[in-house]
Amino acid sequence: MTQGKNDLRVGLIGYGLAGSVFHAPLIAAADGLALDTVVTSNADRQAAARAAGAARTVASADELWDRADDLDLVVIASPNKTHVPLATAALKAGLPVVVDKPLAATAAEARGLAALAEERGLLLSVFQNRRWDNDFRTLRELITDGALGEVWRFESRFERWRPRPKGGWRESGDPEEIGGLLYDLGSHVVDQALVLFGPATRVYAEADVRRAGAEADDDTFIAVTHASGVRSHLYVSATAAQLGPRFRALGSTAGYVKYGLDPQEAALREGRRPGGAESWGTEPESMWGRLGSGESPLTGGGRPVPTLPGDYPAYYAAVAAALRGEGDNPVTAHEAAAALDVLEAARRSAREGVAVDL
Repeated sequence: MTQGKNDLRVGLIGYGLAGSVFHAPLIAAADGLALDTVVTSNADRQAAARAAGAARTVASADELWDRADDLDLVVIASPNKTHVPLATAALKAGLPVVVDKPLAATAAEARGLAALAEERGLLLSVFQNRRWDNDFRTLRELITDGALGEVWRFESRFERWRPRPKGGWRESGDPEEIGGLLYDLGSHVVDQALVLFGPATRVYAEADVRRAGAEADDDTFIAVTHASGVRSHLYVSATAAQLGPRFRALGSTAGYVKYGLDPQEAALREGRRPGGAESWGTEPESMWGRLGSGESPLTGGGRPVPTLPGDYPAYYAAVAAALRGEGDNPVTAHEAAAALDVLEAARRSAREGVAVDL
């Protein structure tokens, strides 16, 4: 994409899966943003970044700080253990920051970054793209409209069948790597539950390492009691031989059940981009969830509910608006810290076999 005269210039740190599949394409699709510089020391990734439209590449974040005056935003899509030091350096260089989830290993670190950003008067936002999943947008609208009555229980599953570990830092047992599913997929399901039902008051969790050769949790369950009275049951797993419903929300008048994953990640992995000829983030009618009571959706219970389109591009559109003073930060560091409170409590609960009050 050609850089416009008034576009905000973005530096992207990291060009692995997160940087190349999610951030770079979504930055390029956002009106008013331009991908200026990609930081990666890998020669092949540098070439791929330039081919994807980056104006330049550099090998280290220090080279980015040297050009801080030429940039308007830094996006951190590097491994989890680098998030806090790189975000700290970016803020001290006077740059607004987007950080991929999880923002930090602890809520205290997240709140420390939030305080630094506030002290410097800079935007600090966290990339929680799954707030813009098609199924989440649909469920949120159903709850707002009162279609379920009073919600009593929320089940959310992010399950995969990967019987063999892929390796790499995400599956490392080294605590410094902040790997494992609790902090990876758990960051998503916890954030979604807090957005829908508000603050958590109690957390119980079970975390297991099931696969031979795996070092970090690959099969984890989190039970969250919300101050609102809703109970969220959240499952993240790489060992689910049969996948359950993505969402099952049960209320006083009806329930909503939805199977399957939002299509946007698969589309981005396949090289498709927002803004093309095809409708972005949509799914066929056969994948719609069902709303009703008294019978399983698999035996025809309930009525199909059209799924709203997924809208990952909305995140960076909101970031651009916030930077121009025309809107709010779409995901704040304080929200990320609240999710980390839950994740830390879940880690303690699984380790000690106790429920943890927040």
